[in-house]
Amino acid sequence: MVLEKIALTTDVRPTATATDPHQSMTLAALDLAFRAASVALLLVLAAALLQDFRKVLAARLGAAFALGSAAHAVSYSMDVTSRVPLWHAPLIALSTGTMVVFWLFTRALFDDEFRLHWWHGCVWALVTAFSFAGCVWIAPGGHVRFSVTVVNLIVLGFIALAIAQTIASWPADLVERRRSARVFIVCATALYGGLNAVLQIAVAGHHVGAVAETINAGVLACTVAAIVYAMMRVDGTDLFTAAVEPASPDVSSQPPPVDAADQKLIDALMRLMADERIYRQENITIGVLAGRLKIPEYRLRRLINQRLGYRNFNVFLNNHRIEEAKAALADPTQAEVPVITIAIDAGFQSLGPFNRAFKAVTGVTPTEYRRLKVDAAWIVRH
Repeated sequence: MVLEKIALTTDVRPTATATDPHQSMTLAALDLAFRAASVALLLVLAAALLQDFRKVLAARLGAAFALGSAAHAVSYSMDVTSRVPLWHAPLIALSTGTMVVFWLFTRALFDDEFRLHWWHGCVWALVTAFSFAGCVWIAPGGHVRFSVTVVNLIVLGFIALAIAQTIASWPADLVERRRSARVFIVCATALYGGLNAVLQIAVAGHHVGAVAETINAGVLACTVAAIVYAMMRVDGTDLFTAAVEPASPDVSSQPPPVDAADQKLIDALMRLMADERIYRQENITIGVLAGRLKIPEYRLRRLINQRLGYRNFNVFLNNHRIEEAKAALADPTQAEVPVITIAIDAGFQSLGPFNRAFKAVTGVTPTEYRRLKVDAAWIVRH
């Protein structure tokens, strides 16, 4: 959601509002008010996320995204013909890097198993450094349009990655209350950031006037307010998956009894899993599974989430796949079967995702699990 104004020439021509001092003062006051509102909301959002969900990666990335967006609200301008003050350059660079954080935020928001890697930080640093160089070196050297275009194409690229992540991951989300909120957050941010990037490329080298700047500030404030409102309407524990130690049993917090109709569906679902091993099918989706059970997709989604306790459909499938793999790895008659063969037979597409999912469930790698089972069997025999 970055609007880069890194083009800089010393040719500052008066805008259309300069001939009307009263109008200029009114627009300046409105612009300041919109920016202040955006910054205040973003800082409150970041503080709330860090206070309540600081141990959750998606929440930490959300807080970082909010802080970067606050830097954007302070520093952005659609006027790409005026020289950028030196103190603005770090803020502009941070606001550009925020789009990398936005992409990572969407990944963590839709994939509960997503983890940060060192190269994610390198990508952020490179994008931020290029934006800073554009402010203090590339654009002042006479390459205004080049600098503006490249930076905003980078922005559009990360927006495209975030949207692709949303499209790919959204169907597997089983928590109905957060599905629409997640999509709204991503789409609202992508729409604002994408339009800003396109407009900045289009008007590079031209004055846009105080009216356009004020409208842009107002749109940003409305977008931020809408996102904050959408997040407030969803329980934080639904929006962010947190690893919380289970509390002592409390009858009042137990799920309601399963009615006969739901129990019949659960039994049918478990038969598909245990007898037909439908989880082995390539590219199995919740829609396909709902079709086999002859029920609407939303009902199956709710059943798996509320009755079986899963928040993600892929995790539900992988747990069944891992149970099959555990049995195969512990079977002495399959001691010579390669791990990759066991993984593929269980429904995984490659060894990497299988190893990660297996270790997340068992705490050890498949090879370590097999060795532990062999050692335990030897001890029993002797």
